[in-house]
Amino acid sequence: MTGTNGNPTDTTGPTDHTGVIVVGSGPTGLLLAGDLATAGIPVTVLEKRPRKISNLSRAFALHARSLEQLDARGLADELEATGRTLDRLRLFGRLSIDLTALPSRFNHVLVLPQYEVEKALARRAVEAGAGFRYDTEMTGLVQDADGVTVGTRGPDGRTESLRAAYVVGADGMRSAVRGAIGLPFPGKSVIRSVVLADVKLAEQPDELLTVSAMGDAFAFLAPFGDGYYRVIGWHRGHDVPDTEPLDLAEVKEITRLALGRDYGMHDARWMSRFHSDERQAPAYRVGRVFLAGDAAHVHTPAGGQGMNTGLQDAANLSWKLVSVLAGHADPALLDTYQSERHPVGKAVLRSSGGLVRLAMAKRPWTRAARAALTGLVSHVGPARRRATAQVTGIGYRYPAPRGTHPLTGTRVPDVRLADGSRLYEALRDGHFVLITPAHEPFSHELPPHPDRLTAAHWASARRTTLLVRPDGYAAWASDTTPAPGALRSALTAHLGPAPARQLH
Repeated sequence: MTGTNGNPTDTTGPTDHTGVIVVGSGPTGLLLAGDLATAGIPVTVLEKRPRKISNLSRAFALHARSLEQLDARGLADELEATGRTLDRLRLFGRLSIDLTALPSRFNHVLVLPQYEVEKALARRAVEAGAGFRYDTEMTGLVQDADGVTVGTRGPDGRTESLRAAYVVGADGMRSAVRGAIGLPFPGKSVIRSVVLADVKLAEQPDELLTVSAMGDAFAFLAPFGDGYYRVIGWHRGHDVPDTEPLDLAEVKEITRLALGRDYGMHDARWMSRFHSDERQAPAYRVGRVFLAGDAAHVHTPAGGQGMNTGLQDAANLSWKLVSVLAGHADPALLDTYQSERHPVGKAVLRSSGGLVRLAMAKRPWTRAARAALTGLVSHVGPARRRATAQVTGIGYRYPAPRGTHPLTGTRVPDVRLADGSRLYEALRDGHFVLITPAHEPFSHELPPHPDRLTAAHWASARRTTLLVRPDGYAAWASDTTPAPGALRSALTAHLGPAPARQLH
């Protein structure tokens, strides 16, 4: 089976499937699969790798917005106990961001390997009933008005066709899904011949995350927590193919040039070269097929935003797929995935790429720009808050229709509720949450949506009536007591009619 309009060539017919096929079991695909399965949507995850959690992590940081999304799934606290927190994020040179004033429960960056995130998300998805097919490669797909047929090749070489209402490609930079739907991946390699090694150190670094650039060299150190450290380094003057052999002497030399010392690196258990690209698909949706995470966008490692952006893609898309498949929303809701997440991916490309260029500034004018930015972020409050909000993900807002309340499309903080709980605890059911002023329950206004809506009161004296989406963004708000029927209309518009229609 090949292409979006190809003909199936598999030896078996399509398996009946009314839900979603997720291709790829990295953090993005796992969060999405767990959300869908928790909501009762049939989901199958295809993964070409064997059934194991890889320790070859490239991501080492969870930012505040990702931790909030994981908190809404009951996973943040256990990950916080596993990793180590850092209240200041160094970007390059003297430029660092103090996170202690961040308006979030997670006013820090959590340092832990990506595979720890994957373990927690995989367990949640399995417990919720998601199906997994490891050692299984997607060989092609064909979509029509009613669904998508996906060709697969299993570990024994046997081919099979699977049928789903929708497919999500979360299969990385070399996405087979993206190729099957014919989407380009425009962009370029920003830095080539990046060296990567997992080593032991004879000397303990002074900081939890060590990063710096000096002259033509850049290096980054992060702990796995098992005695090994991940080293990522680059030297501008040594541009060789990814296939060029790598030895520990080269890694140590780059580290010494960038950090002033190599910390006595020894016992490398793994080394490789790679190149860092800036690329973004022009569309995140083609018909019934979606892209998320690295399949949709790849960035430089600067700021540690790659895995975080993918997790937030999944959180945005999952509740929309649930709403449409459960019959609560028009399929047009799925178009908002593109309008909301594509601009965020573009912004992350700009910010992470800009950080790399400034860190490796060589010409006098780029060095002057770096010095100016360092001074601006370090000493000017609004600039510091904007930079912090962007890197941590809490500052992004989604487009809202003209004339709607200013809160619409904004991230809602983890506010306290009258019963003593927090908003992100209330979001763990995957429902919308309606927060109303105390003593104004509006019970006569609420349509019967027990499977879609959680009602709560502010713990404070706040008078706003706020409807929060399952991903923690404001869907609708009113600063005054809503007019008769207005709240009911808003709830029906966002939650759909009651009672719920059957899954289709």
